[in-house]
Amino acid sequence: MKNMFLLMVKKSLTHSKNFLMFLTIFLSTALIACMLNITLNIGNKVANELRSYGSNIVMLPKSSSLNIEISGRNFMPLANEDYLNENDLHLIKEIFWQNNILAFAPFLEISGFINNEKVQITGTYFDKNIKLADDPTFKTGVINLYPFWFVNGLFPNDEKIDEIMVGEKLANRLKLNVGDNVVLNFGQNRENAKIVGILKGGDDASGKVIANLKLVQKLSNKENLYGKAEISAMTIPENDLSVKARRNLDSLDSLEYDTWYCSAYAGSIAYQIEDSVPGSIAKVVLSVSGVQSEITKKIQNLMSIVTILALIISALCITSLTNGEILIRKKEIGLLKALGAKNIFIFLEFCCKNVIIGIISGIFGALFGYLLSFVIGYKLFADFIGVSFTAFVLSVIFGILICILGSIFALKNILNLLPAEVFYGK
Repeated sequence: MKNMFLLMVKKSLTHSKNFLMFLTIFLSTALIACMLNITLNIGNKVANELRSYGSNIVMLPKSSSLNIEISGRNFMPLANEDYLNENDLHLIKEIFWQNNILAFAPFLEISGFINNEKVQITGTYFDKNIKLADDPTFKTGVINLYPFWFVNGLFPNDEKIDEIMVGEKLANRLKLNVGDNVVLNFGQNRENAKIVGILKGGDDASGKVIANLKLVQKLSNKENLYGKAEISAMTIPENDLSVKARRNLDSLDSLEYDTWYCSAYAGSIAYQIEDSVPGSIAKVVLSVSGVQSEITKKIQNLMSIVTILALIISALCITSLTNGEILIRKKEIGLLKALGAKNIFIFLEFCCKNVIIGIISGIFGALFGYLLSFVIGYKLFADFIGVSFTAFVLSVIFGILICILGSIFALKNILNLLPAEVFYGK
């Protein structure tokens, strides 16, 4: 009986409709694999794209968190009265998620004068080596933090205190050009500086003087101090757990806390930064983090819908092909029933044959789907998308599932096929 069953399965594999079945599953699994691989890797790509829009975490002195509400307005009485220590800045790269910290820059802002014209002067890092113990070559600053900043000329050298750049709006208003020598004033302090670049784009910075942090510290008598730091971190989209933690961290149980802490949420990274840097409070820029989450969720939902539709449509196609094969082989099926073969025996023959086709076509389809996802990823992000082994396994499983569902839907025709009707041509 067993040998007979295997012989029937082998024979049925040579049927002419099997190629169409192979092609159907091949295309469906290719689409599913492509969608799944993109879905599982889209979070990192979206995060990389959003990183080009600047920081997603801001670190401030703890005094900045002391808000007083008076008549519906928020006041921060101690803001700008406290500062962070530049010597602790390296601690940002010593947290649990240190490898996810892509760039950061400190900022110290003062209201001073350039050639006796009142302006905002911002001190920061441009491309400074902060000499980390674990990564002595690591450089950070606004060049990496704000990739959308474009400069006519050069960025100031972090090691040269007398180099500055000015925003385009300010340069146009004061008729300043690259190469001009200017005088910066703050109170009784004066410093000579040379304009080495004109900042184009930079929004708020377009009307400011952007200088070396050491220069602004010297002008304002705030050695080794800065007012805030902006941080760009690679994060994963928010989910229910991260939202719960953001609303009330104390509401998490020990397991939830460990899961949240060991996940690259913007909130958990901010928490670790705040815990690591003395006197600081780290806040997530919700506009950036929220956009990442929303975009990722919408893309993933779209991919899920496409995957489900592909599964349903393919199962219906397999059902149609299986029904067609049943009609062609109805005399053979009728003879088997007349000889005593049970419906389950006949059904399993069709099902096993379809599953074999599903495994073979599913593997090839999944591989082709991977290649397709690489092409789509490169077109969207100018970079090849990652490889998810989970997507490959799920695609093959979906291919097999399509074949099983298609066989089940066709079972009715096998049950209703009577030997007498077949032999008498009905």
